[in-house]
Formats: sequence, C-alpha cells, structure tokens
Amino acid sequence: MPASLFRHLAESLLSIVLEAGRVQMAHFKSGVAVETKADRSLVTVADRQSEEIILEGLARAAPGVPVVAEEEVTAGRIPQIEGAFFLVDPLDGTNGFVKGRAEFTINIGLIEERRPTFGLVYAPALADLYVTTGPGEAANARLEPGADVHRLADCSLAPIRTRVPDPNALGALTSQTNLNTATRRFLDGYSVQEQRAVASSLKFGLLARGEADLYPRVGPTSEWDTAAGHAVLAAAGGVVTTLDGAPLLYGNVARRFVNPDFVAWGRKPLAKVREI
Repeated sequence: MPASLFRHLAESLLSIVLEAGRVQMAHFKSGVAVETKADRSLVTVADRQSEEIILEGLARAAPGVPVVAEEEVTAGRIPQIEGAFFLVDPLDGTNGFVKGRAEFTINIGLIEERRPTFGLVYAPALADLYVTTGPGEAANARLEPGADVHRLADCSLAPIRTRVPDPNALGALTSQTNLNTATRRFLDGYSVQEQRAVASSLKFGLLARGEADLYPRVGPTSEWDTAAGHAVLAAAGGVVTTLDGAPLLYGNVARRFVNPDFVAWGRKPLAKVREI
C-alpha cells in the first residue's frame, strides 16, 4: 500500500471505531445477553452491532475491498479474497467483556499478498488506540470513545517502537485464558524474568510499544484475532512467526482462517537458551 494511503485509511476509520466503541461501552456498562456459537465461543449483540458499523464504514472507506469479519464467517458469508482484503474482529475478548473486564479490542487489519500491512487496534474501555501510520511506522494514543475527532492530528499520536530484548531477562506476555502446558514449555526454553497475562490483541500493542519481548500462542486463534495487531507490531519493529520460524501468513480459507501456533517477537526471533 502506498505510504500516502496509510494515514487516509486511518483517518477514514477513526469515526467508525469510535462509533463502534461507544456501542460497546453502552453494553459494557449496562450488561448484555450472551449466546454460544457452534464452536462454543461467546457472542453478544455488541459484537454484532459493532461489526455492522465497521462493515458499513469499510464499504465507504475502501469500496470494493473484500472484508472477512468474524460474525459474517460464522454465518457462512465468506467473500472471494484473491487480492487485498480486510480482516475484522469487531470485539476481541468477548469472554472478558461479558465478565466486566476492560481488555477488549476492535481489530481492523488489511492483508496484501498474505501479509498484514495496515492495522488498527482500539480498546474503548481503556481509551487505547494503536495504528499503523506508514510503512514501518506505528503510533499509540489515548482516545476516549466519546472524543469528537476526525483527523489523526487531533489524536496526539505518539510514535512507538519495540525494545531491544535482553536475552537473559526477557518479558513475556501470555493469554489471560489460554495459558496451557505447551505454552509454559515453550517459555521454559528462554530466560523469562517477567510474565504477564493480558487479554485480546492488546498483547501486540504492548509489544509494539516496548513493554515486553515475546508473546507465544500455542493454541487456536483466528486470523481476525491477530491481523491488526500483527500489522502494528511489524510496523514498530517486530515480527510474528510460526513455531518453526516461518512468517505467519493470512488468507487460509481451507483452514477457515484459523492460525497455526505462533510467536510474536518484539524484534527478531531469539534462540532458545535451553532445550526442554
């Protein structure tokens, strides 16, 4: 994507994610009915209303670009994705959202040639925004859902960059709900001094702004869970690989957009210090 289009796309999406954020906050404060999908994951009216807002907004902001969105896929509506396409998770972290936890996010990622090039991650309850602003450029801002902003210049964006890791004292992020034995075994191969459990795609944002060094995920995730955060992290200096070191790629229709196990790294992948 040309550099000039990054900021244009980000500005086009600002009002859209703020509107979706306001809808989510209204349900978050008042409570919401919960349904269980066929895969036993949870869904709420906040998920569905947010997705409608985002789909309508993307149709205006990027007409003709297909959108693969979580609830649309659940309903069996999957567009053709021969070229560039968006991956959307309207409410990442529904389990925590239902329980009153603030670490839920809105994820919008653009995939080109199977790699995420643009990403926007917004956590309305935390007023925390992450966005790619150009090739190799990512930024973070505090942005309340009720803010009346339409331009990036009004957001007080601060550039973010991943940190240089100390292999002898690493900081690791893990899933708040899926810290399994395989993940613990993976981390045992490294000198992890600090470990922090965080929900949703916020883990990518924290890596991108230099608060940790790696995030392993050994267990199922969907492409819409990771694409936006992956794009932000890559723009800030990080990489995301499968466990065997290959790049994490997107658009796998045959797998119904389910990711393989992966590791998000603040910089380049690190060698293990011990074999487990």
